[in-house]
Parts: sequence; structure tokens; C-alpha cells
Amino acid sequence: MNEVHMDRISWVEYQGRVREEAAPVFLPVGATEQHGPHLPLGTDALLATAVAGGAAGSVAGLVAPALAYGFKSQPKCGGGQHFVGTTSLDAATLIGTVRDTVREFARHGVKKLVLVNGHYENQWFLIEGIDLAMREVQASGIEIMRLEYWDFFTPATLARVFPDGFPGYALEHAAVIETSMMLHYHPDLVRLDQLPDDPPADFPPYDFYPTRTQLVPPSGVLSSARGATREKGEVMASELTRLIAAAVRDAFD
Repeated sequence: MNEVHMDRISWVEYQGRVREEAAPVFLPVGATEQHGPHLPLGTDALLATAVAGGAAGSVAGLVAPALAYGFKSQPKCGGGQHFVGTTSLDAATLIGTVRDTVREFARHGVKKLVLVNGHYENQWFLIEGIDLAMREVQASGIEIMRLEYWDFFTPATLARVFPDGFPGYALEHAAVIETSMMLHYHPDLVRLDQLPDDPPADFPPYDFYPTRTQLVPPSGVLSSARGATREKGEVMASELTRLIAAAVRDAFD
């Protein structure tokens, strides 16, 4: 089987695969952000890369090195900026990084580019970076697909993962979905003995500045991860590989 990771092959092989074989290139985008005491700071980039790798393997694609810094962590979906280790970018910096990276892939001759977002707060800045780049490189023939991987989970899978009801993606920060997926993809990086017992976060329907950090559970985990299992992670990973690969084939057909 072909190697799927761009940084593990030579430029000569890379050139052949993107120019002669028209291989889709997947660009994972994550963050360096606290994920409680039981998951690593790199969880978002690690999961985006793993999800991209599964889909790339199904469509003869390549996975570029992840953009591992994301937009600022927000209290309601990432715990906020007050945690040590969370290392974030201003919006303009992330937009510029995405624009420059897209421009480079167009210069390489890539015709199919898939951005796989693994950090909730990134979405609009990825859109802006892509839009700015496309103003310059559209004549190259590059086409770009952007996705948040969690949008591919089906109701049946969410019901299986959350038999007592799904709390919503925002409160799932460092909880059942991410912990289960990390148990599947990177079990050596998960510390189940460090799972916190904080109650779920209860945020008001508004934001306030300066941020009232006391509203965020001290662990940084927004809802319980105690329902996480490796088996649930395997179910979710399998579904993501199948559905994202199908979407890529359909989008670029």
C-alpha cells in the first residue's frame, strides 16, 4: 500500500502522486489546547490527522502535516484561554496560515484539497483563509473541500455512543467522543486513571468579558468522559473513514 503521510515520502514521489495520479491531499487542522488531566494537549490535531489518515487510505490520498495551533479556546466549547498549555492564534494569524498553505498546495499542482478540522473554534477562520487563497489560485484548477469530522456521525452511532442522550458537541470537549477516539487511535496517550469527577458545565446564554473562569469546571472537561470506551472509538472511527471517504469521492467526481 502507498504511504499516506506526505512528510514520510520524497518530493519526487509526492509530485508524481499529486500531479500524475491527482491524489487528494488532506490537511488536518487542530489546536494545542488543554483536554483535561486524561488527554494530551495535542488531541485536536492528533484526531484530525488520524481521521484524515483513515479517509486518505480509502481514496489513495495523502495527509499533510497538521496545522497544530488553532483559534483561541472559548469557555463554552474548549474551556477557555486561562489553562496553562493552551497555545492559540489570533484570528488573522490562523487565516493567514491557512491562506498561505492553500496557496502552496496550489503551487505544487494539487487539484483536490480536503481540510479536516478538529477544533470547534477554527471553522470561520478556515473559511476565510480558503476564500482569500482562492482569489489568487483559482486559475490553478485546485478545488477545496472543508469539513468538521464530527458532522459525519450518524444519529444511530450517536445513540450507540450516548445511550442516555447526547449532550451536544460543545460540551463534549475532552469527554466521551474525544476520549473514546483517542482510546482507539492513541491508547498510549490516554490516562483513564486521571478522569475527573467535575459536574457538567452550566453556562448562561451569553458571553461575558473578562471571562468568568469560575463557570468552567476546574479540570477543563465540560462533561463527563466516564462513558468513554475503546470500542466506541472504533465504531466512530470506522464510520468516519467510510463516510468521509465517500464524501470525498462524491465531491471531486
